[in-house]
Amino acid sequence: MSTRQSVEELVYRSCMLLDDRNFKGYLELCEPGFRYTISAHSPEIRKDMIWLQHDKKGMETLFTNLPRHNSDHSPITRHATVYSVEMDEANGQAKVVSALQVFKTTLDGGVTELFAVGKLYDTVSLNGGGPKLAERTVKLDTRMLGIGYHVPF
Repeated sequence: MSTRQSVEELVYRSCMLLDDRNFKGYLELCEPGFRYTISAHSPEIRKDMIWLQHDKKGMETLFTNLPRHNSDHSPITRHATVYSVEMDEANGQAKVVSALQVFKTTLDGGVTELFAVGKLYDTVSLNGGGPKLAERTVKLDTRMLGIGYHVPF
């Protein structure tokens, strides 16, 4: 498998693991220094808003505390399409841009709707035994997510 294919596979696997709520598996795809951010641009204030920002330990704490949150338990499905993979051989990294569509299905399985749209900006470490997520920034176009959803995209 080529390096590009391995990087694409990492992006897709990260979505599948989150869809399955396999948070431990997701974190295993991440470097120890992993950083995760969700942002959205606000035209009203003409700035990006940071909705979530954690390191790997912060993500682990978030996932551990999810059962304690009063939250919407409707399953979501992430659909990513990798647009570009730029290899940086000198630094042992790849910069990846992917489209992201998130679908939400009601608990009874009756209705599925488009929940959020945006892009994933990933930095992937290519050092070691396989590609690992070093950083993920989710830039959402959608700003109205309702209340009670705490699972990262």
